[in-house]
Amino acid sequence: MPEDVFALPVVRRLDADLTLRRLGALDVVVLDHPHVRAAIALQGAHLLAWQPQGAEPVLWLSETGAFEEGRAVRGGVPICWPWFGPAGRPNHGFARILPWTLLDCREDDDGVHVGLVLRDGEESRAYWPFAFEAVARFALGRRECRIELTARGDFESTAALHTYLRVGDLDGVRVTGLDGHYVDKVLDVEADADRDPATGRDGLSFPDRIDRIYTRPDEVSRLHDPAGKRVVEVHHAGHSDVVVWNPGAELTRTMADVPDDGYREFVCVETARISRPLVSDPQAPTHLTATLRIAADA
Repeated sequence: MPEDVFALPVVRRLDADLTLRRLGALDVVVLDHPHVRAAIALQGAHLLAWQPQGAEPVLWLSETGAFEEGRAVRGGVPICWPWFGPAGRPNHGFARILPWTLLDCREDDDGVHVGLVLRDGEESRAYWPFAFEAVARFALGRRECRIELTARGDFESTAALHTYLRVGDLDGVRVTGLDGHYVDKVLDVEADADRDPATGRDGLSFPDRIDRIYTRPDEVSRLHDPAGKRVVEVHHAGHSDVVVWNPGAELTRTMADVPDDGYREFVCVETARISRPLVSDPQAPTHLTATLRIAADA
């Protein structure tokens, strides 16, 4: 993300190491803690950055993206809800483009806990007729970053925590923990695989555009990044699917908010509920959680 986010003027101090600032047209909660740095845009409850102090950023954020009201931010961890993909308009739901309200925040020795809420109102009902309450909770520490989405109401929904993981270079990157059935949205086929057909090795590599929904994934996906010299784990909970996406060179050239070579800097590994929708009940809210950890050197 833009490094100057941590140098932006402080609008309001929320806690000792937690402040509210403005990035473009967006309010952003900025954490500059002795053990961790992070930033969350109130629009979309969108995690823009997380990095333990002394480590490279874990999330990728586009340098050419805009920080404008009502426009989705490219990178970080967008919350795609209450639908995934083109099931409605806007694409990937309205939660990522509406303003959320800060519920609470607190610090501890390890980092910070932040909660945000989105409730139905005039803006949401222009897209979706249901009464709801969606809560996003973030635990941002030096060892891990946990994102939990809770949905309350009486409806079905699909969702994804659309995590953009930063990589040193796309060449050599593999994602493991994806064994089994997948839907390939590029080739419009379904298949089963436990080895990458391009390399014969365990895991998925990225010789070209990849857009797959894995419907029987492991509970942990691992991104092996030789150039970045690390392995990043994504622990999934409440999920039915894991989505893996990279736009490749050709599609990237059509995307105004990604530099032409930007596709080489990230891989999306998304905790998702697509093949089995979330069924929320007034007495039984649904939960979807992604936990990121830097596991080891690659």
